[in-house]
Amino acid sequence: MSSYTWKIAKSKRFSMIPFSGSDNSQHRLAATATRLILALSIGCSLIGCPFSGSVTAATVQVGFSPEGSAQTLVLDVIHTAKHDIRMMGYDFTAHDIAHALVDAQKRGIDVKVVLDARSNDGRASLAAMNALVDGGVGLRTIDRYKLQHDKVIITDGRTVETGSFNYTSSAEQSNSENAVVIWNFPEVASSFLRHWQSRWDQGQRYQ
Repeated sequence: MSSYTWKIAKSKRFSMIPFSGSDNSQHRLAATATRLILALSIGCSLIGCPFSGSVTAATVQVGFSPEGSAQTLVLDVIHTAKHDIRMMGYDFTAHDIAHALVDAQKRGIDVKVVLDARSNDGRASLAAMNALVDGGVGLRTIDRYKLQHDKVIITDGRTVETGSFNYTSSAEQSNSENAVVIWNFPEVASSFLRHWQSRWDQGQRYQ
């Protein structure tokens, strides 16, 4: 089960510092993560989020499926939330993720989820969605777009998880997937929160 972590240097220029290892694959991952941070930062400046150009104690982690590290990262993001969780997804069938969200709600975290309406009418999806509602999680579905294909979790207005990883058992166990977590980067999180809020506002309450 492989995962990689980098620290974003505190400076007005962005650089990625590998925590360990120096093989070519990790260098390539570091370069990709650097480009991601730069793209997100530029996007912030274009759409007007309060990005100052400096970063303090932000880190980036990546994980993969079916090796298991993507699943671990997603659950870590949920488990470490302290105030609120905002999630948007396409397919949703993963019972461990559903249970983690319910557990978060029970420990006082404000949890809200918006999912694609059309892709979640199967038995496994309905069971996972019903588990959320029964556990007190706010849940809406959206059918305004051909697909709501976002896979994003934002926690505490600071941390973002995204990537190809659907919140499904097949993404955990069978598919080749990736997950990226940008820890402690509120300027980026605020952009994702605005996007999440727009889809939440367009959704309908699931019951």
